[in-house]
Amino acid sequence: MEVSYRDITSAAKRLTGLAVETPFLESSLLNKMIGVRVLLKAEPLQLTGSFKFRGAYNAISVRNNSKKVKGVVAYSSGNHAQGVAAAAAIIGLPATIIMPEDAPRLKIDNTRAYGAKIITYNRFAENREEIGQTLAYKRNLTLIKPYDDPLVIAGQGTVGREIILQSQKLSAQVDSVYVPCGGGGLVAGVGLALAKRSPSTKVFSVEPKNFDDTRLSLLQGERVWNKPKGYSICDSLLAEVPGELTFSINSKILTGGVFVSDKDTRLAMKNIFQYYKLIAEPGGAVAFAALMKNKGRHQGKTVVVVCSGGNVDANLFAEALS
Repeated sequence: MEVSYRDITSAAKRLTGLAVETPFLESSLLNKMIGVRVLLKAEPLQLTGSFKFRGAYNAISVRNNSKKVKGVVAYSSGNHAQGVAAAAAIIGLPATIIMPEDAPRLKIDNTRAYGAKIITYNRFAENREEIGQTLAYKRNLTLIKPYDDPLVIAGQGTVGREIILQSQKLSAQVDSVYVPCGGGGLVAGVGLALAKRSPSTKVFSVEPKNFDDTRLSLLQGERVWNKPKGYSICDSLLAEVPGELTFSINSKILTGGVFVSDKDTRLAMKNIFQYYKLIAEPGGAVAFAALMKNKGRHQGKTVVVVCSGGNVDANLFAEALS
C-alpha cells in the first residue's frame, strides 16, 4: 500500500500522449499587486476538465494489464466519475458510476457522454462505498476508489512531478504549494513528488470550511470525521474523513492544512477568471483562495497554486462572477 516517487514516474510514462501536461499560468498584474509570484497549475485544461483522469487511467490500465477486467465501477460526485468513464472508454471497458442525486448536472451529463452507466443515490441516506462494493461483488467489476488507492495516488502525483519540472525550466525556487483536498489523494501525490525532488518546498492542503477533516486530522495526529453541519459549494471536496492510505502519507509530509469559506472561494473563482482567463469550479479554486488569505506570509516568494478542476455549472459560475 506504499507509494513511491518511482510509482509516480511509472504513472507519468503510462499517461504520456494521453494526459495533458497542463501549463503554469502567470499574471504579472496579480503578482505585482500582492507581492507574490504565483504560478497557477491549470488542471481545468486536463482531459475531462480535472486532474482525476490521471489517477483513474493509471489505476485502470495497470489492473487491466495484470488481470482480465470485465468492467469497472466507481463512486464520485463528478470529477472522478468523468476520469474513470473516460479512462475506461480509452481502454475499452464498460464503466458504472455511482453519483449523488444532487451532483452538478454538468458532471452527470459529461460522465454519461463518456459512455458510463450512472446509478444515483441519496448522499444523506445511503452509503456510496457500500453500494460500490456490493456492485463490484455481484457483477464481478473492479472498484476504482477515488483516492484511497496507491495507483490512483501515483497518477495524481504526476501533477507534482510536472510542478517540479516546470518550475526548474523557469529557474523558480518554489517556496510553497497549495493543493485542494477532499479525500487527500491529490495532495498526497503532489506531496510525495515534492518531498522527493524539492524537500524544502512546503505543501498545504486546502479544504472548505466545515469540511476540513484533513486539517483537523493533521492537528490531532489521527483521522477525524467532519461533524454533520454546514454546507459548501465545493461539491468535489466534501469527504467525511481522510482516506486511510492518504492520511498515512499526508500526516508525514504535509506542512499543514487550511480552510476557506464559500465567500473566499467565489471570489477566487472570479479572480482566476479575471487574471488567468481560466474557468475554475469551486473545489478547484480553494487553493487560490487560501493563498489570497495568506499572501502576507509569502511576500517576495514563489508559490504554486493547484487549480484542480473546471467542471462548474454555468449558473454557479455566473453567480461567482457577479
